[in-house]
Order: sequence, then C-alpha cells, then structure tokens
Amino acid sequence: MIIYNVTTHIEDTIKEEWLQWMKTEHIPQVLATGKFKEAKLTRVLVEEEKGGLTFSVQYRALSKEALNEYYEVFATQLRNEGLKKFADKMLSFRTELEIIDEYTVDFN
Repeated sequence: MIIYNVTTHIEDTIKEEWLQWMKTEHIPQVLATGKFKEAKLTRVLVEEEKGGLTFSVQYRALSKEALNEYYEVFATQLRNEGLKKFADKMLSFRTELEIIDEYTVDFN
C-alpha cells in the first residue's frame, strides 16, 4: 500500500480560506478520481521560524499503479487549481510512502 503525502506550508492570512477549500473542494476532488481509498488532513505541530502553518494530507492510494494513473491524468490540473487560488501564499512538496506493516492496539 502507498501513501501519497502532500505537505503544504501556508501563510497565516489564508488559513481559514485554505482549510475550507481543502475540506470542501480539493480533497473531495482528489478522492473523486477513484485512485485513493481515504485521506487524512493533519496539522504539522512545529513552530515555524518565519511564521505560517504547515499541514499534511495523507492519501492512501489503492495501488502504486493507481497513484501513477493519478499523476498522469489528474495531478497537474488539481495542483494548478491550488496554485491559481493561493499563488505565492503556499508552498507544497510531495512524498510517497510505502506501508511495510501496520499495527493496532485493542484496549477492550
């Protein structure tokens, strides 16, 4: 299983608008491509020297092939929408993570 992780640093001034857009438009559009099983939106808990906030979205890809299809068909358009809307007030980088194993604890 592959996690497609997108980490984005935004200016404080766009926090509410960016979060609203991510929750109601961008993440649903990425999931609607049919290439991912789920997404988790998280805030990175570090204090940035230059200000701003950092968030991470972890999309669980159905497979490496599905992720590659996402890149080929959908990624450019969806990335450009964010750049057009928020221009120089955000900076993103992407990482692919391979899940080796998963563990859970049952407290019952």
